[in-house]
Amino acid sequence: MIVTKNWLNEWIDLDTVTIGQLLKTLNAIGLEVGRHESIGVPAGVVVGFVEGCEKHPDADKLNVCQVNVGGEVRQIVCGASNVRAGIYVAVATVGTSLPGGLTIKEAKLRGMESHGMICSSTEIGLPKMGEGIMILDGSIGELVKGKNLADYPVFNDDIIEIELTANRGDCLSIHGVARDLCAAFNKNLRDVKVKVEPEGRLGIGRILQLHHSDEPHIELLYGAVEIKGLTIPLLIGVRMAMVEKSFFNTMDTLLGYVTHSTGVILAAYPFGAFAEGTNGKSLIALAKDSQGYSVVAGKEPLSVIGVSQNEEVRFADNEGLAVIEASYIAPEIIAKKMGETKVASTAVYYHASRGSEPSLKIGVDYAMKLFETYSMSLIYGGNLELRSAKETTIVTIHEEEFEAFIGMKIDKLTITQILKNLGMSISKPTSSAFAISVPNFRHDIVNKHDIIEEIVRIIGIDNIPSKPFVFGEKNRHTDDFEAYKKTRMYRHRSAYNGFFESVHFVFNERAVCERFGFICTDPQKELLNPITATLDTLRPTLMLGLLNAASLNSKSNQKKIALFETGMIFDAQRHETKRIAFVMSGASQGEKISNGGKAPMVDFQGFVQKIADVIGSFEMVPFTPDHTLAHPYVSAKVMMAGQSIGELFRLHPSVEEEFDLPITFMCELDMDALPYGLVEAHPFSKYQPSFRDLSLIVPKTLPYERIKSVITKHASADVKRFYPVDRYESDALGDNMSLSVRFMLQSEERTLEEEDITAAVEWILTGLNEELGIGLR
Repeated sequence: MIVTKNWLNEWIDLDTVTIGQLLKTLNAIGLEVGRHESIGVPAGVVVGFVEGCEKHPDADKLNVCQVNVGGEVRQIVCGASNVRAGIYVAVATVGTSLPGGLTIKEAKLRGMESHGMICSSTEIGLPKMGEGIMILDGSIGELVKGKNLADYPVFNDDIIEIELTANRGDCLSIHGVARDLCAAFNKNLRDVKVKVEPEGRLGIGRILQLHHSDEPHIELLYGAVEIKGLTIPLLIGVRMAMVEKSFFNTMDTLLGYVTHSTGVILAAYPFGAFAEGTNGKSLIALAKDSQGYSVVAGKEPLSVIGVSQNEEVRFADNEGLAVIEASYIAPEIIAKKMGETKVASTAVYYHASRGSEPSLKIGVDYAMKLFETYSMSLIYGGNLELRSAKETTIVTIHEEEFEAFIGMKIDKLTITQILKNLGMSISKPTSSAFAISVPNFRHDIVNKHDIIEEIVRIIGIDNIPSKPFVFGEKNRHTDDFEAYKKTRMYRHRSAYNGFFESVHFVFNERAVCERFGFICTDPQKELLNPITATLDTLRPTLMLGLLNAASLNSKSNQKKIALFETGMIFDAQRHETKRIAFVMSGASQGEKISNGGKAPMVDFQGFVQKIADVIGSFEMVPFTPDHTLAHPYVSAKVMMAGQSIGELFRLHPSVEEEFDLPITFMCELDMDALPYGLVEAHPFSKYQPSFRDLSLIVPKTLPYERIKSVITKHASADVKRFYPVDRYESDALGDNMSLSVRFMLQSEERTLEEEDITAAVEWILTGLNEELGIGLR
């Protein structure tokens, strides 16, 4: 947002405020100044009046002008195409030094003497305003021949660029910034004078009628003006150049000036664009289009409220009957609608979605004042209006809460004055509480914390005295701290085992998530203002972010990729859970002498061992995930203490190909389900353990889980552990296979004899035979 000091001075009295004070105050109240530039015209550039203008006898593109600079007429040769007799111009007299380093001297141009220079805006240090020389008019003040242009305020100004946050749409205008400065300087807004309508003026109701259905979130105000001789005065041209705004035609420039000044979104339509209504009047119709947007319609759609205006029906002439429209739509409504159904938009949407000025009459009256002042246009009396009953936000806050939040006692009168200067109304229903009505233009204020923030930024954080911390004996080991320590422990373990941490936004692209079968946030609870189109939903998994990171690493010719991430994921109702996810792709180890520079590729067993090194022992059961990232035949559910804590799988070959990855394995686990806490020590036997391997003939279709459950059921207390160590298949075995299971047996009381070991093994074999019909090979 770009403002100038003189322009602000139209809305608030800044005559006694220096530019240094103004810049410091803007920064102090949260309107951060990004750039400041002082504009000034050098001494010696004066007002001149072109009394005569003739073609140069020896040059087709030069003109010989007789210019009155106050007290004398000087001959000046000028090459501008727009120079002519009867206009006021900026003249650099002999001896004047211009900003580009040029010093004006007496000269002869093709044999004709020239005593000065008729200047364009850029030649005297102003922003560019079209081609040719700058033509002066009475909008800058009374034009006195020979008067220095430096004496006119419009040419001596300070340009200030303010960096606004997205929630401060109320400051996207001179009016809005001035309103904040009123609170900072404890001043009132100036009363922007508007001409009183003379009696006998034709009313707008005689030529127009407004038809609409119930539109609870939209406000419209219409005026009409018969345009005659409309031009852009120099004052407006200079200011629009200073704020770096340009438009295609005179009407758009004038309305753009009004919008930048007041914050009201304006549009102009030719009267002929409206369809015929009843009683000889033209009809302005407000309806919904096929996508649910509110549309102003005439003979064809004219505009989408808060989004765009139809370029084909824009008022582009300098003559004719124009209908001026001021509109307002609640920013949260239009932003949500655009998030649900995206349509083509213009700068109108940017302004509306951030929050435009809801007091529409300010903008329309300001525009009508300019029409009457700078043209011979005829203004129609009255307005057509559509208003909506928007519920006012009321925030209740107790007096003691101000001091508790801010840390400093602030006088009640000071608080009241600040809030009133910011446009809020205050009532005091009880002796200890304020009821604060928030104006519609401050849609970002919804609770007491926002009110406190307004008080703090106006008072100034530097004006709040520092206080020492009060240290008290308090248990800092909260649940959040323990959760942090747990996450840190698993992050460190992951790093110790060769995984590199990857960090991503908590957002994903909804279309990609749904394509892979993940359930995204319910549309009713979706993001209203995503930061980009590819980050438009809360992530339902960590795995897609890791996949993208692995893909980028692979494309950078990384042979070994091992990444992990911890963070929150969100279900359809936006409930969040903490997860930790891993991805391994490509080589299982780096190139080194021991592998001859050719590291083996990562495999399922190696990946499982890596995960076990991070989280500890776990079990796996067959499992097919709901999403389509996983290979359906190389996937498992991760179990701990009989509870499912996540999934582990190889990436589906088609997904590997899509992300340009070699063989890849992934795992995502519920962080809350991972073990954490005091490590409890258990006694162990001092007697030697014994190991026995049993090679069992089992059907290929028999899950290991069933074998495990039978062994557990029949194992004696001396069987401490058992686990599969080998699997063998051959044509001779047919539909069966050989599964080798290793048993560790150990007693707490004595060294086991061979008879004890044999008895324990026989009991297990008996159970396997009776329940599953399997035995030794």
